[in-house]
Amino acid sequence: QVQLVESGGGLVQPGGSLKLSCAASGDSLDRYEVGWFRRIPGKERERIATLMTFHFEHYAQVAKGRATISRDNAKNMVFLQRNNLGPEDSAIYYCHARVVDTSVDCWGRGTQVTVSS
Repeated sequence: QVQLVESGGGLVQPGGSLKLSCAASGDSLDRYEVGWFRRIPGKERERIATLMTFHFEHYAQVAKGRATISRDNAKNMVFLQRNNLGPEDSAIYYCHARVVDTSVDCWGRGTQVTVSS
């Protein structure tokens, strides 16, 4: 079973950028569809981006043009680049991985992103 640990969160000014990282251990991510989700206090967790087979990227409307998901299978890591952040983007961001064509999945514990002056 894979374990996921997010990092890279913190405080960023409005209009700024962050790159979040997700380090995987216990299994190779080359078998997994990976993604990033976020949870804003008082709201349901929502998908930000997923990266599927053949390097196909899919973004939620709220993140289009302001987010890039990528992965480095050699390093067993997943990344989320967030640009032009606003206060509405403040949330706990979670890394997620799912074995392709199965129900086997894993969540990281999350990393806090706060966008504020």
